Formats: sequence, structure tokens, C-alpha cells
Amino acid sequence: MRIAGIVGWHNAGKTSLLTALVEELIARGHTVSTVKHAHHRFDMDQPGKDSWRHREAGATEVLVGSSNRWALLHELRGGPEPTLDELLAKMSPVDIVLIEGFKAGGHDKIEVWRHDLAEPPLACGDPSVVALVADAKARETMTGVPGGLPRLDPSDTAAIADFVERHWGLARPDRAVGD
Repeated sequence: MRIAGIVGWHNAGKTSLLTALVEELIARGHTVSTVKHAHHRFDMDQPGKDSWRHREAGATEVLVGSSNRWALLHELRGGPEPTLDELLAKMSPVDIVLIEGFKAGGHDKIEVWRHDLAEPPLACGDPSVVALVADAKARETMTGVPGGLPRLDPSDTAAIADFVERHWGLARPDRAVGD
């Protein structure tokens, strides 16, 4: 399974880029899934609802299904956080999985960076960053980034999607062979 990381510091614009890429890649005929790493406790369930009550009673897993979607909630109950590979193994096959977060992983990543961030680009010390998405002002002010690293404009989603297709070897389903 192809996985493309979207990384960056807090409030860099990762989610905005990821959602724009999902829309663009799907419009090009690709199947796309996402994984989001949360650094904090989160809950998708609502207190008082039946599924919440099942979990509160101690169930390890609660699967909720309807005619529109299904969701599997798995309680770790003090167990270790699953690795990215363990999470990916639970997903259905698609053309590409876009991963937000998991910046310490060894998979190839696109970094989103802004000039007003207090931290330097991750690309300065992370060889798994294969492209940098930054506006013109950020591209002018950044230092320490490898010279050959592609620098992409965050407002040009089509160019970023072109890069994703090339780097991760995605064939364009909407183009005839030889285009």
C-alpha cells in the first residue's frame, strides 16, 4: 500500500493540505484513505449513546453499523499505542493512504511549513521529507533545507497532486496510455 505522510508543526496547515489533496486525487480517479494521528485523548462516541455505554461497560471493541457507514472503536485499556503499520493493516486497499502526523515514521513525507512558525522546517534534519509545501515568503526565509528538495506552493493543489502521483508512482486512471 502506498503511504504519503503530511507532516509539519502545529498550525502549519497540514489538515487543509490533506483535505485539498484528498479531493484532488479523488477527482483524478484515485481511491484515497486517510490516517490521522492524535496526540491527545479523543473520543468519537457521544456520552449516553448505546455504543458509548457498551464501551463504558468494558467492551474491548464496539462496532457501529448503519446504511451509511460503519465504525469500529477499539479500546486499548492501558495497552500500547498501535504502530502505524498495525493501523494500516486494518485498512482496506486503496491507491494511496495520506497520513497526517506520525512524523517520526520512516515513510516518505511532504512537509507543510510557514515562515511564522517558531520551529525550523523538519526537512532540515529528516531525510524522509521529500517535498516542502510553503508559500513564497516562507520559501524565501527558510534556511538549512536541502537544496534539491522540491518546494511547492500551498495554493497550487494540482501541482502538489502531480508531485504525489510522480513520487508515489500513481498511474492516472483518467489518462489514456501514452498521454
